[in-house]
Amino acid sequence: MSILFVNESSASIGISENRCVVKYADGMRKLIPLEGLESITIMGQAQMTTQCVQECLKRGIPVAYYSKGGSYFGRLQSTGHMNAERQRKQCSLYDSEFAIELARIILGAKLKNQMVVLRRYEKSRGIPVDEQLNMMRICKQKIDDCSTIQELMGYEGQGAKAYFEGLSMLIEPAFFFHGRNKRLPRDEFNSMLSLGYSILMNELYGKIEMKGLNPYFGFLHRDRERHPTLASDMMEEWRAVIVDATVMGMINGHEIQKEDFTMDLDEPGCFLTKNGIKLFLGKLEKKLKTEVKYLTYVDYSVSFRRGISLQMDMLVKAVETGDASIYQPIEIR
Repeated sequence: MSILFVNESSASIGISENRCVVKYADGMRKLIPLEGLESITIMGQAQMTTQCVQECLKRGIPVAYYSKGGSYFGRLQSTGHMNAERQRKQCSLYDSEFAIELARIILGAKLKNQMVVLRRYEKSRGIPVDEQLNMMRICKQKIDDCSTIQELMGYEGQGAKAYFEGLSMLIEPAFFFHGRNKRLPRDEFNSMLSLGYSILMNELYGKIEMKGLNPYFGFLHRDRERHPTLASDMMEEWRAVIVDATVMGMINGHEIQKEDFTMDLDEPGCFLTKNGIKLFLGKLEKKLKTEVKYLTYVDYSVSFRRGISLQMDMLVKAVETGDASIYQPIEIR
């Protein structure tokens, strides 16, 4: 399976002989068989033909739209995987012990994964972050004893603050940042994080929808208008594993430069340039295709992308039985 990223505003996307065809202004063409196309991501103002839109809807191929700076607009999707009975069950579990237990499982894994990422870069940089790691351990222990979503989110927030403090100490000095900021990103590190999280959210949204669940009925994150809270829930265990590790690897590995960012776009903030987006998307896609053995319930290697799909299968089982303990999060080592 393949993901098509198009970040050329002058490009056009169409259909020919059972293939998706991308035509660029310089005359170049990219051809991808529709049978192997999992999704399309458009960044900027590339055009898609009506025939291509219809074919994507018929085949259940989601199309996501972003600004040229990486701000998420929305997605084109079919209703082919709608499962009303499963969604009614999902909705009924919103205010229940199921939601609290699932949140404990997910946030515990998130903090553990963040600590592993910190320790990896602590070792490679030779800079101790003992204080931050200790705070995260305390927060993880507290999460195990929480009985409300509010308590859980409080300790998660404290752990996240310590985590980003640690990352700021371990990053290349030229890319130093002052904590996590979202709208709009004020530095290069946060710019890549925001785009990476947005793409990861889109991946999860599609997998959730394919399993017949509703991306807007979350458990950990409370209802928010126009926000897919279940996708936010399921993203927590993957943030550090996929996006944070990719960003830190690119910066500390000198795979991206300050020149690959700009502050001169119409929308205020720091954003990747066209070349920066190309570099980042290539690295992130390579990460998603990386095969690992981090899932405890399978005895073979799977790509991170396949792992996300398997996690959605686990979530479906947990929802249908009403037993959150069935869900086993990904935990890296």
